[in-house]
Amino acid sequence: MNLQLKLDDAWFTVCPAGAVQPGRGVAALLPDGRHAALFIDRSGRAYAIDNRDPFTGASVLSRGLIGSAAGRAFVASPLLKQRFDLESGRCLDDEEVAVQAYEVRLGQQ
Repeated sequence: MNLQLKLDDAWFTVCPAGAVQPGRGVAALLPDGRHAALFIDRSGRAYAIDNRDPFTGASVLSRGLIGSAAGRAFVASPLLKQRFDLESGRCLDDEEVAVQAYEVRLGQQ
């Protein structure tokens, strides 16, 4: 099984699902040069958001700590600790800030 992201209207295979350990993030380079932060939670659900922290400009969100608040999975930036919802990309600490969230699936190719 491979981890795939929906880019534009096509699915892009990022890596084998086994390359992402539950509870930890990894960064992936996308075809257009952007970086995505990929996560699989402990229940096996996959998420992907932009890897760039909008508060610092550093590509570090894949190194953040995963948690949950009000039943929603988030990653906390390792730099300034702002939390980003893994489904929507919305910053939980500043409602005017968000990162891009990607549709993710486990696929064969």
